[in-house]
Amino acid sequence: MTGISESDGTVTLDLLKNKMADFAKERDWDRFHSPRNLLLAMVGEVGEVSEIFQWKGEVPKGLPDWKEEEKVHLGEELSDVLLYLVRLSDICDIDLGQAALRKIELNALKYPASHSQLKGSETV
Repeated sequence: MTGISESDGTVTLDLLKNKMADFAKERDWDRFHSPRNLLLAMVGEVGEVSEIFQWKGEVPKGLPDWKEEEKVHLGEELSDVLLYLVRLSDICDIDLGQAALRKIELNALKYPASHSQLKGSETV
């Protein structure tokens, strides 16, 4: 695996998928990457993200009161979740980008903006 991103600096789901596939293949880890194993590993990483927030109470957007090393740590743990999700979707032969776009469209139909009770006030 060489380089961190594509030449223009854009990181795509396909780039991550390919890098994760290469990473696993180079280490002969494909045999361990069953959907169940990847899901359980991802859940463990979500737990690590939860642990970071556990005793912080409500945190404002942008994490203005966090130390830089706390933000770096959060970024690492969020990346673990993302990478396991991308790998899981690849192993399950799911186009994650298309599935996410479809889900946004379905949510727009299910929760139309015109019916939002919070319109003009705080958003969720």
